[in-house]
Amino acid sequence: MEEQKTKIETAERDRQENTLTGSSEEVAGQGSMTSKAYARLRSDIMSGVLTPGRKLKIEELRQIYDVGTSPIREALSLLTSDHFVERIDQRGFRVAKISSQEFDELLMTRCWLEERALRESIIKGDNGWEEQVVLSAYRLSRVPRFEPGDGFIANPEWETRHKHFHTTLISACGSSMMLKFCDQLYDQNVRYRQLSGSKAYPTRDISAEHGAICDAALARDGDLAAELLVAHYSRTGKFLQDQLQT
Repeated sequence: MEEQKTKIETAERDRQENTLTGSSEEVAGQGSMTSKAYARLRSDIMSGVLTPGRKLKIEELRQIYDVGTSPIREALSLLTSDHFVERIDQRGFRVAKISSQEFDELLMTRCWLEERALRESIIKGDNGWEEQVVLSAYRLSRVPRFEPGDGFIANPEWETRHKHFHTTLISACGSSMMLKFCDQLYDQNVRYRQLSGSKAYPTRDISAEHGAICDAALARDGDLAAELLVAHYSRTGKFLQDQLQT
């Protein structure tokens, strides 16, 4: 327990410049204590600092995140709606567990929705959309996937730019509801990816995969772009699924 608490406190000290997702940054910017507690808890769950199945004690969280009891409770309720936290009957909250079956469903649904959204964006996207796709792809290519060193520590800047690239690809689909669902599924997938660690990333040219998807989208080849996108997600999904079963 002490080791887990130390990890959370360490993550808190490092958080000022390192945020995993754009969604968390947006929520934190709202300024309220509840929003800040929500963003911090969400980030720690996604990164694996708060491990799957871990019981979330209000008093402990209040001390770690330096906010009141009410903001913590409200943040946990919001995270329950996001499926990052589970309510344990009348006994409190715990970090949502992960499973091979859930991940299969997550991957399947994500592929369904994003394939459709990408096809629609290719049909409806204007010159402005094309420019944003090119820019997001370029920015992603300029940062390394992992932090410098021998390990496989996720680079927060890459995570931010990676999400921006994928959301830009589907941004012209014309459905705000679809974009919202895709955003939620993306963040759930990031959680599984972060929990998998280095084992989910053997030698693989992810930059080339992103480049091929980008080129197909700009060429307005919906069939090829969709095929490459689904293959990209499925390839990652296979590695993550293998890790879940070990």
